[in-house]
Amino acid sequence: MKIDIIIPAYKPGKALFTLLDRLEGQSVPVRNIILMNTGREHFEALIRGMEFAEKYPNVQVHHLPREEFDHGGTRHRGVQYSDAEIFLTMTQDALPADPYLVEKLVQNLKGKVAAAYARQLPGPDSSEFERISRAFNYPETSRVKTADDLEKLGIKTFFCSNVCAAYRRDIYEELGGFIRHTIFNEDMIYAAGAVRAGYGIAYEAQARVIHSHNYTNLRQLRRNFDLGVSQAEHPEVFGAVASEAEGKKLVKGAWDTLRAGKKLYRFPGFCLQCGFKYAGYLLGKHYKKLPRSLVMRITTNREYWRQEAAKEDNVK
Repeated sequence: MKIDIIIPAYKPGKALFTLLDRLEGQSVPVRNIILMNTGREHFEALIRGMEFAEKYPNVQVHHLPREEFDHGGTRHRGVQYSDAEIFLTMTQDALPADPYLVEKLVQNLKGKVAAAYARQLPGPDSSEFERISRAFNYPETSRVKTADDLEKLGIKTFFCSNVCAAYRRDIYEELGGFIRHTIFNEDMIYAAGAVRAGYGIAYEAQARVIHSHNYTNLRQLRRNFDLGVSQAEHPEVFGAVASEAEGKKLVKGAWDTLRAGKKLYRFPGFCLQCGFKYAGYLLGKHYKKLPRSLVMRITTNREYWRQEAAKEDNVK
């Protein structure tokens, strides 16, 4: 079975070589690694002085200008460079925790399962809050989620992460693939379509990547602003399932974890971080009421809004 991996990249550092080395050392062979790189000059500076093509003969590098990048569209373009029956999507800052990542993911792709996503583990320098968040979103127990779980799981039924996920090509083509233009959440939008078409989304806890961020409160606000925008833009996916309940569960879980570790003095700081996240989310959900200048100051994806403005100009 052919398996390819698609990785969007932007100003990658030397950690990219560690990622490529670990992917080439997987127990299940990977045929091609397709890098969708934004900004040719940064990539060429990274590999200057080395024989990149000789060291990584199965890596394809496709360059695109920054103004053409899109979370869904760029990944879909990467899929078009592949004819593999199964493809994985990853981000450049996710590292396989062991040689069995690909094997554990793809073993789920049978029957009515359309996609499988990996467990994300915090890095060694992760903050305590980040560790709590990772444990909440990526538990130790695997499961397959279907439409039957909507009443119990709500929005989590559609949860899937392109930080590391595997997809069946036949179902991907049947469903039309990733949305071509979105600020965020292309993975959940696809997963929602798959679930509503009768397919399942697998979470595989034994497929593990190291991936975490120690974002500042302001960065959390900006990231969740884009999250809120994506939900506002796609009411057909997110309108019938509320996200706020998951936030409440996270706060309760943090309280229990900090209390067990006798660190309740840190709980106010966690609540402050959650407040920034929720503020960003609410601003994003109501972005249409905000002046464009404020939107551009808050968002982490200015190119998306420039593309939106260009579309509006073309319509006019």
